[in-house]
Amino acid sequence: MIASTVYAANALAGGPAQRIRWQRRRQQYSTVEHGVRLPWCKAFGANCLKFLTTLLIGLLLSFCSRPQSVLEQVKQAGELKVLTRNSPSTYYEGANGPAGFEYDLARRFADSLGVQLKLQLLSRERAILSAISRGNADMAAAGISVTPERKSHVRFGPTYQQVREQVIYRTGTPRPRSIQNLVELDLEIQRGSPHAATLASLKREYPQLVWRENAEVDTQELLELVWQQLLDGTVADSNEVALSRRFFPELRVAFDIGDKRELAWAFPPDTDDSLYLEAVRFFSKLRKTGELDQLLERHYGHVQRFDYVGTRKLMLHAQQRLPEFRELFEKAAKRYGIDWRLLAAVSYQESHWRPKARSPTGVRGLMMLTQETARQLGVTNRLDPEASIDGGAQYLVRVKGKVPERIPEPDKTWFALAAYNVGFGHLEDARVLTQRGGGDADRWIDIKKYLPLLSRKKWYKKTRHGFARGSEPVRYVESIRRYFDMLVWLDQQEQDNAELADVPSGPWSLELPFL
Repeated sequence: MIASTVYAANALAGGPAQRIRWQRRRQQYSTVEHGVRLPWCKAFGANCLKFLTTLLIGLLLSFCSRPQSVLEQVKQAGELKVLTRNSPSTYYEGANGPAGFEYDLARRFADSLGVQLKLQLLSRERAILSAISRGNADMAAAGISVTPERKSHVRFGPTYQQVREQVIYRTGTPRPRSIQNLVELDLEIQRGSPHAATLASLKREYPQLVWRENAEVDTQELLELVWQQLLDGTVADSNEVALSRRFFPELRVAFDIGDKRELAWAFPPDTDDSLYLEAVRFFSKLRKTGELDQLLERHYGHVQRFDYVGTRKLMLHAQQRLPEFRELFEKAAKRYGIDWRLLAAVSYQESHWRPKARSPTGVRGLMMLTQETARQLGVTNRLDPEASIDGGAQYLVRVKGKVPERIPEPDKTWFALAAYNVGFGHLEDARVLTQRGGGDADRWIDIKKYLPLLSRKKWYKKTRHGFARGSEPVRYVESIRRYFDMLVWLDQQEQDNAELADVPSGPWSLELPFL
């Protein structure tokens, strides 16, 4: 600017030739508007304005034409498309609708995004990974193991569970105790599973090791084939084994192979980070709030201890004893608005469905009511099956009504069952101890840690209701949860068999292989 001013001053002070050169230079910074030549300073301002306007329009067009992120597309569509598979550990139709650990996780994630969960079921894990690698869904939540080979095809989110690979056989057959023993087994695994890579690694050391890979069956079906003695053994993840042994109690774990593996959601490899990062934040929050641990307890906490004898007896008694009382359970459950299978599970825990059962403490009948409780409920004959079942259902609903409304299901039901066993006062004492200890008094995963303390003087002397056998309600609730799961499964088997046969089916005419 200073140089231009000096040049102009010198030109005006100089001769005609210098003034002509200055005029020509001035015209270079001038323009014509409506036929009138503008001063060079005004022309510069007009050009600048046009340039800025053009630049702004370009930026706006660029912004408007920017493709939506995956997260924006999900929110605009109002649904999260998730691939999963049908199994006890992922997704299934439960007593009260859709259930399963993976389903619960995916539903919470969709809720956090403010969209609906849209599930698509594929029968095999291999098919799910193939579909996700092609971008056929937003994500997959199917208990998928993270492996180096799979990382080259899909993008894995945060891990949320660890599992072990386990060799499974059936009781009554020789137990394989080492890899060397597997050489003698008719071993079959699911094609496309990580177990094939594990066995291939072992084969380097044990060249005689052989197995079959079947693309037409899933893990649940392979476990059932072992249970039916149609296979000598298979390899399965520990979480699926834990859930399946409730239904196939003769299954046994021979030993673990390989290292622990982690499970994670899978995302398409070629999309942006928006949905993936939202999943990272989601799991971070679940861990921070303890909700992830709560979900793991809800789905796996009651199956950690496996009782073969108890499981076997229940399945036999479901055939031999339950049919006589099933209609009574259904009638009472309908009257009081509860699941008849839950009521039947409570009765089995109490009396093993023996109408004349009696304990040394004086409780009697199918629901093992005390004399005082029976009097309060209007039950005059505790040995009458219908009266006992109706009274037990009424009492369970009454106890559940005392549990604070803010406690969500299924924890509210577990609280009610614990109170049914030990008394509501002792349950409240345990909740107070839980709160004092920094736990969450509204979560069963925390309460069950403090209930056993009620049998120790150091703790029960600080409570209002004093001593209680606090470990009993914990075992009581876990047993009923197992029984309930098995009754739901048996009920579903009956319905499936009836549909296949297209004829009425008697209660649970499931063929059980005997030892």
